[in-house]
Amino acid sequence: MVGLQSLDLPIGVRIPVSQPTNQTRDNRQETGDGVRERHTPLVSCLPSPVSCLTNMDGWHETEIRVRYAETDKMGIVHHSNYLIWFEAGRSDLCRARGFSYKEMEERDNALMVVAESYVRYKSPAFYEDVLTVRTQVAEVRSRSIRFIYEIVRDSDETLLAEGETLHLVTDENKKVKLIPEHYKEQLLVDTTDEGSEAFPANQAPH
Repeated sequence: MVGLQSLDLPIGVRIPVSQPTNQTRDNRQETGDGVRERHTPLVSCLPSPVSCLTNMDGWHETEIRVRYAETDKMGIVHHSNYLIWFEAGRSDLCRARGFSYKEMEERDNALMVVAESYVRYKSPAFYEDVLTVRTQVAEVRSRSIRFIYEIVRDSDETLLAEGETLHLVTDENKKVKLIPEHYKEQLLVDTTDEGSEAFPANQAPH
């Protein structure tokens, strides 16, 4: 992963964007790697090599099961794993919208560099817990993309963690570049819900 320290530019100020409310989870479907993705009824779809699945409120859901290796001496999931699960969630979201990181890099010389990441831990997860990673596109600008996340334990619907990541798009030489328009269009398919917003600029979520 390209480091932000190599990029000579300031991070933009955040602006209010829409963030949906919780919804009932249903309609599971199996993926090739054994991870189950779940979606509410589809609202629209862009032409793409794979199905473009979009929740009514913009959330994409990926189901995971906690492995023994992801727990620590205290018997709970180590905090570092949540950022890994965020990555899994946004990778799945991109594939559901019709493209992948690999396609961006090889076809369009566009790399998504992590510029900011934030996690608020609400409750611990344990070995064998089945979790849902909920991912949404919160903001797309000319050169950056912001994702927001929730991780919920399925058995009791407990919110375990929430957070966000900001990504700058660069070329292979670490030069910031414009996001190709077709990716912006695919990422912004029916993801808004009036009346809510992302985390305020320069302030952690409450």
